[in-house]
Amino acid sequence: MADMGFRNVIASMDPLATSRKIPLLNATAIGESPDTQDDHLIIPDHLFSSRARISSHDQYLEMYNRSIDDPSGFWSDIAASEFFWKQKWDQKVYSENLDVRKGEIKIEWFKGGITNICYNCLDRNIEAGLGEKVALYWEGNEPGFDSSLTYTHLLNKVCQVILASFLKANGVRKGDAVVIYMPMLMELPIAMLACARIGAIHSVVFGGFSSESLAQRIIDCKPKIVITCNAVKRGSKVIHLKDIVDVALTDSAQNGVSVATCLTYENESALKRESTKWKEGRDIWWQDAVSTYPTTCTVEWVDAEDPLFLLYTSGSTGKPKGVLHTTGGYMVYTATTFKYAFDYKLTDVYWCTADCGWITGHSYVTYGPLLNGASVVVFEGAPNYPDPGRCWDIVDKYKVTIFYTAPTLVRSLMREGNEHVTRYSRKSLRVLGSVGEPINPSAWRWFFDVVGESRCPISDTWWQTETGGFMITPLPGAWPQKPGSATFPFFGVQPILVDEKGNELKGECSGYLCLKSSWPSAFRTLYNDQERYETTYFKPFPGYYFTGDGCTRDKDGYYWLTGRVDDVINVSGHRIGTAEVESALVSHPQCAEAAVVGIEHEVKGQGIYAFVTLVDGVSYSEELRKSLILTVRNQLDELGDTSTLADPDVVHHLISLADR
Repeated sequence: MADMGFRNVIASMDPLATSRKIPLLNATAIGESPDTQDDHLIIPDHLFSSRARISSHDQYLEMYNRSIDDPSGFWSDIAASEFFWKQKWDQKVYSENLDVRKGEIKIEWFKGGITNICYNCLDRNIEAGLGEKVALYWEGNEPGFDSSLTYTHLLNKVCQVILASFLKANGVRKGDAVVIYMPMLMELPIAMLACARIGAIHSVVFGGFSSESLAQRIIDCKPKIVITCNAVKRGSKVIHLKDIVDVALTDSAQNGVSVATCLTYENESALKRESTKWKEGRDIWWQDAVSTYPTTCTVEWVDAEDPLFLLYTSGSTGKPKGVLHTTGGYMVYTATTFKYAFDYKLTDVYWCTADCGWITGHSYVTYGPLLNGASVVVFEGAPNYPDPGRCWDIVDKYKVTIFYTAPTLVRSLMREGNEHVTRYSRKSLRVLGSVGEPINPSAWRWFFDVVGESRCPISDTWWQTETGGFMITPLPGAWPQKPGSATFPFFGVQPILVDEKGNELKGECSGYLCLKSSWPSAFRTLYNDQERYETTYFKPFPGYYFTGDGCTRDKDGYYWLTGRVDDVINVSGHRIGTAEVESALVSHPQCAEAAVVGIEHEVKGQGIYAFVTLVDGVSYSEELRKSLILTVRNQLDELGDTSTLADPDVVHHLISLADR
């Protein structure tokens, strides 16, 4: 595939891809830097492309254009053909208002359609003949501790725990909230599916959060039950989760929210039950309660717009934001994105290293994979325990074909050296994935060249807790990749770059990333705070969903995420994104990780302070410090043509400040 020919195709695909240059108003986090802009094309392997679900850019364009021109037809065809509905949705597939000037923000998809996401994850796959297929492979913290559940066994566990039966017996009904505070045991997705089966709203809280953070979430959503685990061993450290829950429940009770039941799983590899603190009348052992219930449970059929889960994300005001996702649109979109963004086949074994306490664990550990009948690896432990080769040991053990992780882990493992990777086969791998933050090109290339042996395409995904599923992502085999670029929008997604006044920018440019029109898995509101929902996401640029991220679109139409626009340091009135400085630092061959913050400066207002983690075996020295500063200076100095900047001198000003 010729480079120039491909550029012409992309230009014809993207109505925004023109040659006109648009000036930036100032140098901000929406700018670009060399380590986030690598124009070298990685051409997909011809054999891989020929077998891929989306095998060419022409096929992608045909589907993408239809998804934009006829979203109702595009998504209703997928929803009707690939999912079970007890009752079809109303005649109108979706309705939306994204403009605060026209009234309340409202998004609905498949309203009137009656379904159940747990039924579609489990019962539907069993009825299709996948009952004896492994749904979950569980790998414990300690090597050698493992287990698995087939789709049939998983359904039985879900019904017992109910959980669906238990929850029902303890007064949990459709629309009630259940807080889940657990480590990555199989019981975590089991609890999520159990809630979904009876129409309860689950709110999973990451097991690393403090008692104060947990209490905040309990007070906000007022759950009927809290589900937890007595303890977990992560690496060599034991974390007493039940003790944290006890403090949180005391705090919430003092704030007027009392929880009657705390269902606790005994994780005996970390802590025996006799050593667990206990409150009689409130605390119940999971193993004792669940075993008394049958392995069948009726399904609570719900409307597509009924709530599925709450997931709290941090907010700038200190109070966490309860992101609310509903059932039908989320189900259709997460399943579809998983299927195409990972080129999923029924023979694949999939492993995402994310915790279910984050949106990635909801969409791409639990729901997306299981809706597709996938075999999913669930890992309890730390990726570098007992040594930095643990990930690749697990890959070889389960013959993992799709591996999805975060750039932070990639850089951490990169720091440890190639020998921890290359001593394992990894021959089963065929697709890699990145999530959570923009991946810098040097880490992308290590991931591609070393882990994937230059044969596995990387799905470098961009999305958010609020979006529910992938927004911009490569489709493996469909087009060439550029290291560090999320490439192009998924079906139905219309990314728009705007300037500070909300003017839409065309062609090669940098701006604030917004989304035009809704998509099925968009979050519907912030729990009990519609005003904050509208103010945060829709008032900044009326008519659009504002992502809060900066983005660059290059001359070929590729999208490059540059980080949060509020992660900006204001130096002498000039704004510079922390992601830009961090990316420059990690391009240094002796720097593995970097975190940049602003510090108060009596003259400049703010100065730049960097924390760096060096490559294993490298010692800190004054010479190295100067070398890192010089790298930042050179990277900023090599931004290239700055004539399109409203104030081109800002770059030189920032360079002059780099070593002060």
